[in-house]
Amino acid sequence: MSVQRQFTPLLTFLVIALGAALFTGCEAPGSEAETKKDYLAAKNYDVIQGEEEAVLTEPPMVPPPIDRDYATKVIVRLETLEKEMELADGVKFDYWTFGGTVPGKFIRVREGDLVEFHLMNNPENKMPHNIDIHAVTGPGGGAASSFTAPGHESIFEFTALNPGLYMYYCATSPVGMHVSHGMYGMMLVEPKEGLPEVDREYYVVQSEFYTKGEFGDQGMQKFDMAKALNENPDYVVFNGAVDALTGDKALEAEVGEKVRIFFGNAGPSKTSSFRIVGEIFDNVYQEGGVATNHNVATTLVPVGGATIVEFTTDVPGSYKMIDQSFFRAFNKGAMAEMQVGGEENLLAYSGKSDDRIYLPEGSAVQEMPGGEGEEQIATVSKEERIQLGQTIYTQVCQACHQADGNGIPGAFPPLAESDWINGNVNQTIAAVVKGLQGQITVNGETYNGVMPAQNLSDEEVANVLTYVYNNWGNDGSLVTPSQVASVR
Repeated sequence: MSVQRQFTPLLTFLVIALGAALFTGCEAPGSEAETKKDYLAAKNYDVIQGEEEAVLTEPPMVPPPIDRDYATKVIVRLETLEKEMELADGVKFDYWTFGGTVPGKFIRVREGDLVEFHLMNNPENKMPHNIDIHAVTGPGGGAASSFTAPGHESIFEFTALNPGLYMYYCATSPVGMHVSHGMYGMMLVEPKEGLPEVDREYYVVQSEFYTKGEFGDQGMQKFDMAKALNENPDYVVFNGAVDALTGDKALEAEVGEKVRIFFGNAGPSKTSSFRIVGEIFDNVYQEGGVATNHNVATTLVPVGGATIVEFTTDVPGSYKMIDQSFFRAFNKGAMAEMQVGGEENLLAYSGKSDDRIYLPEGSAVQEMPGGEGEEQIATVSKEERIQLGQTIYTQVCQACHQADGNGIPGAFPPLAESDWINGNVNQTIAAVVKGLQGQITVNGETYNGVMPAQNLSDEEVANVLTYVYNNWGNDGSLVTPSQVASVR
């Protein structure tokens, strides 16, 4: 028998076996697919069933909760885009983005899903980019497999092994420079059992920008590496820009709704102290993991970290979301808003129930005659208003505008001999009762900060402004409660 005839039965068997495997779609024992199945089974994860395209959303929106009860292959397609956008009113910046937004698109998958990630680098871009996803178990969080030159596409796979909320970044060197241009976003790995049902979900990320100009300087601003190395940002903002979530872009809710916010801190340098003023978080998923804290007002979020906060809206009104590091909130842009509509809840919050004049013991007052049954109203002399206003100024205004009224150069405008103050009393009243934001010029210097509306009564505003107008070389005006009321 020839050698060829000796091997013919064996070859025939191999050909038939291979054909059967191909026909039935089965993998040979010991293949990569079988090894992965064994690994997932050992981890108590489901066998992958089918595939689907990921739903990606622009901030502050979030993809809908996952309603399937099995693991699948999720295909994520994300393009990097370099584009000029607005950092603040009249201020432009050269952003580098995931998907054309800052932060990048929100990605939502289920624990145990197999993620096939496609990273595309737009041909018009100038820089190579990659992606480090904190949800990835593997070298560089995917960065080692996703380095992509302009005009190219990289594809890699990973299994979402651990539930939680995770940041993703561009990790191309210099990493801090890519992050400081806007290259970050978030991925939620939803637990198998899902998250508790809520009425609304939102997506918010805090980050920093370092510019050649100072805060509010107009025109195109370039990245400043020296400021970045010194960790001295000009802007600390929510969702990529000053006022990105204020006014007609504020988040919305109704009284009685449960709200969930997926919050991340992209940094690249500063820890965030996240708070919604006037709300208490019912639940805080610490650092985006499974440990849950309750009844929290302010929660720390490290750079590269995340948190999930849940709360119920009980009282209508405008709520400020801030980094509780106050100068970042009021002077660098770390402020957003949530507008809550609905009926008043006087059991939870009644607002101001009285507004009365307070005079220190021994102060002289002059009674105004009133009709029968009318409350007698005290009038206050100019000197007394100045005296009362000094106390209010010390408590409310002095930290920013200083005891001598000269303010802080580059941050808070002077009240002393101020052409802005002396030029228009109603303008000054409006700044106190309604707040002031944007660029103003005082004594030839430009200031661009945020002065929040002060929670003062008409009487208190009249007193403190009378004090200001009668000190530091100002024009000696008397401000009355009726003037304040008319402006308010």
